[in-house]
Amino acid sequence: MNVVRKKVVSILIVISVFTGLLISWCLGGFLIAPSQRHSAPLPPKLYGETVHFPSSSGAEITGWFIGGSDANAPVVILMHGVRGCREDMLERAKFLREAGYATMLFDFQAHGDSGGKNITFGYLESRDAQAAVEFVHRIRPKAKIGLIGVSMGAAAALLASPPLKVDSMILESVYPDIIRATEDRIVMRLGPMGAILAPLLTCQLSLRIGISTDQLRPIEGARKVSVPKYFFAGVVDQETTIQEAKEIFSAAAEPKQFWPVEKAGHVNLHTFAKPQYEKRVLEFFEQTLK
Repeated sequence: MNVVRKKVVSILIVISVFTGLLISWCLGGFLIAPSQRHSAPLPPKLYGETVHFPSSSGAEITGWFIGGSDANAPVVILMHGVRGCREDMLERAKFLREAGYATMLFDFQAHGDSGGKNITFGYLESRDAQAAVEFVHRIRPKAKIGLIGVSMGAAAALLASPPLKVDSMILESVYPDIIRATEDRIVMRLGPMGAILAPLLTCQLSLRIGISTDQLRPIEGARKVSVPKYFFAGVVDQETTIQEAKEIFSAAAEPKQFWPVEKAGHVNLHTFAKPQYEKRVLEFFEQTLK
């Protein structure tokens, strides 16, 4: 009987391991799958135009350029989060335009109306950020450039190599490294035991998209970016904890500022704390772009 019981236990263990690997492989495929969809037309009152430009990510990038108060107005590039699109940044574009800024909103590769085969959590997206900055320099060569990046958009800004040629950055809810970002999200949904699955997902990066976890460490990019940076972080964010946000802020090169948003999770911080958000953004860009 003991021999039979041991064989049954062994078989169950093998089945469990195989099932876990299969589930993690399917989940990994879902996480990197493109999130492409057509955007609605740009609201006419914003007086913008649809633009297209190539990126070294291999994708043709689609975006909107919205003019400011004059031809030399500072330009703010708005970069959405994972599985989002440029429409997510429209409310930010509206209040910035009212303050006289021009804005550039675009879809990262594998998102929205842009091309691309796989989401890469900031790696290829950093090349799109570089392409967007270069595009703005071409069409507005005299304008100062600021940037707001949300989550993956912020990671893309910090992962860009060489550092982006902008004059200042606002970085919202940015993860320090992909290992902890993955673990945080799984633990949040499955509890402490979910941490066991994290390595099964991160090890797929090299197999699926040819990059290593060392190439997804925005915290290292933060050490190299010397322009003024303003980090926004939700105090109760479970996907990028406040401790991780403070760690990346501490590692970042000067000059820098930090705003812990009370009671906010991994949410749209503009919607969550609109008056304070707009006040801080406009004050920061007034200092760094005007």
